[in-house]
Amino acid sequence: MALNGLWRTLGATGIEVSPLGLGTVKIGRDQQVKYPNGFTIPDDKAVRALFDLAWELGINTLDTAPAYGNSEERLGQLLPHRHDWVIVGKVGEIFERGESSFDFSAQYTRMSVERSLKRLRRDVIDMVLVHSHGDDMAIIRNEAVCDTLHELKHEGKIKAIGMSTKSVEGGLWCVENMDVVMASYNPTYTEELPVLQRAAELNKGVLIKKGLQSGHADSAAGGGGVEAALRFVFVQPAVHSVVVGTINPKHLRENVEITETVLRG
Repeated sequence: MALNGLWRTLGATGIEVSPLGLGTVKIGRDQQVKYPNGFTIPDDKAVRALFDLAWELGINTLDTAPAYGNSEERLGQLLPHRHDWVIVGKVGEIFERGESSFDFSAQYTRMSVERSLKRLRRDVIDMVLVHSHGDDMAIIRNEAVCDTLHELKHEGKIKAIGMSTKSVEGGLWCVENMDVVMASYNPTYTEELPVLQRAAELNKGVLIKKGLQSGHADSAAGGGGVEAALRFVFVQPAVHSVVVGTINPKHLRENVEITETVLRG
């Protein structure tokens, strides 16, 4: 079972992504995270093994952020064939001493992207998304981050730009004005469906977060099951990749097997 033949072109970006992306918050941060069970940040050997397995299973897309502890540094240090992976990065959120803060200024945006390039040991990042604090439209209207990301893309430091949104209005603005939107969508949360529908009309990239309800979709956590959740999400033609954060090789294999079953029918 592998996803290699199921990669999709992310809207008009030309970037090929696997239908299942691997979120990496759990390799860098264990504070203030919303999962049903606690976890221990894995050591380097375990992270390397997880990345090897993900690649073997046909996953090429990794989601990270400066706010995910030392996730970026570990990706830069531990990824095999590093430049073959599609990296989804973020900008705007700062997580220090157990608390989040935000800076969407032009100066901070540029500094953050340059720092991410160094941490990831790359010359270009495939995608950088604005890490919204919840009020998408305040960021869009009052901050310099979106314009600065456009500049950095023009300079060749980013291939595609977008926002990890928290609202329908913000998501719609994003698909109208940027390349990629990361939206929430699952069987218990469908408010952002208009964003997915508009993205399909405009051929924009769509990444899904919380597709498995941050782990709560698992029947063991009282949910309706992973297969039911993924079927629900992938029914939407706009969806290119669902980002799922796991450090458990067994769960990773199961998620890939279910994704392939869902997509191949």
